[in-house]
Amino acid sequence: MTGTRRSSEGLDARSRKLLFRSWHRGMREMDLILGSFADAEIGALTGDELDQYERLLDIPDTDFLPLITGERPVPANIDCAVLQKILVSRQAMTF
Repeated sequence: MTGTRRSSEGLDARSRKLLFRSWHRGMREMDLILGSFADAEIGALTGDELDQYERLLDIPDTDFLPLITGERPVPANIDCAVLQKILVSRQAMTF
């Protein structure tokens, strides 16, 4: 089941794929965090930001969730503009 509120209409194939991957992570918590972020931002991300986001989506949920929740510090090798956007959007979320 998906929680997306955004249509993939008007998105290129790569952005549609990233939107789908955002909502189908495996951990419901990550689906909600990354899916909500993708719903809001995927259409506005630049090519470089899509590259960053794609790399972030390759991180397993069990490693990524503690970084998003602040349980673990963000390693310098994955800290990027898109991750900072995700962290800001996560702080604004209400469950």
